[in-house]
Amino acid sequence: QVQLVESGGGSVQSGGSLRLSCAASGYTYSSYCMGWFRQAPGEGREAVAAIDSDGKTRYADSVKGRFAISQDNAKNTVYLQMNSLKPEDTAMYYCAARSSGVPYGAMLSNHWYNYWGRGTQVTVSS
Repeated sequence: QVQLVESGGGSVQSGGSLRLSCAASGYTYSSYCMGWFRQAPGEGREAVAAIDSDGKTRYADSVKGRFAISQDNAKNTVYLQMNSLKPEDTAMYYCAARSSGVPYGAMLSNHWYNYWGRGTQVTVSS
């Protein structure tokens, strides 16, 4: 049973930084893709960033240059370093995983992911 547990959310002021973590258990796939998505109240879920087992990454245009996704395979953990945070980054952030490769062009599509965490809240005040 794959489980994804997010942590690291919190409240920061505009311009601040946070690092989210996603710890995966029961996950032993050699080929996979991990992603971060977010959902603000009243909004749909949108992609933030993704990384696959080959280390390829993709970012939403809204976070390019500010956010960085990385992974520690020894710890089965994926990170999202968020810098220069803006009030519009306020949302519940979800970690997602797919137990096989994802075409590069589809890494930011939530339809490809079959495992989801429960989320961690990020609030950025102006």
